[in-house]
Amino acid sequence: MQQVVLPIKDSNVLKEVQDTLLNNFKAGRRNYTIFQVGKATLLRVSDVMGLKLADIFNPDGSIKQNAFIHDRKTGKPNTLYLKPVQTELLLYRQWLLDHKLESAWLIQQNMNSEWLFPSTSRPYRPITEKQFYKIMARVGDLLGINYLGTHTMRKTGAYRVYTQSNYNIGLVMHLLNHSSEAMILTYLGLPGHDEMAGVLFI
Repeated sequence: MQQVVLPIKDSNVLKEVQDTLLNNFKAGRRNYTIFQVGKATLLRVSDVMGLKLADIFNPDGSIKQNAFIHDRKTGKPNTLYLKPVQTELLLYRQWLLDHKLESAWLIQQNMNSEWLFPSTSRPYRPITEKQFYKIMARVGDLLGINYLGTHTMRKTGAYRVYTQSNYNIGLVMHLLNHSSEAMILTYLGLPGHDEMAGVLFI
C-alpha cells in the first residue's frame, strides 16, 4: 500500500522534525535547508532538488530578492519568494563553503555547473529524491511519525498558508496550481475527506 504523506499541522511536531533534520545527520544543515526551502516556496521536491546556486545567489554571495525558475512538471514560470528563508540560506551557503561542497572557481567560471543541494558523496550531482525520501523516513522512524515523505515540506507549507491566510483556499489553489477545492482539502489532509487520495496529488 502506498504511504500517505500528510502535512505537519502541529507546530511542536514541526519543530521536532526540523531539529532532527538539522542535528541527526552528517549533512544536517543541507537536509534542514532543503525542508525549509520546500516549505517556504511550495515547490515540488523535484524542483527543489533541481535548484542551482545561481538560481538563488548573486555572484557576490548575496541572496536574490526573487528567484525565477520553470516548474519541471508544468513548464510554467515560477517566482520564488525567498525572504522567509534568507537566514537559513546564508547559513547554508557558509556550510557549503566550510565543507568544500561549493567551488569558488567553478562559480566564477560557470555558476550553472553547481547545484544548490549537492550530494555529499558526489558534489557534482544534486541529492536525489530517493535519497531525501530515506532522510525523511529516518526522521519519521526517530520521532515515531508514519506520515513523512518527500512531499511533507510542500504540504506543510501549503497548510500553513491556508491557516495563516484565514483559510483562503483560493490562495492555496493558486500557489499549488491545483484546480479543485476538493483536491486541495484532500491534499491538506483536512477532516472529512479521503486522505488516501492525497498521495495522488503531488
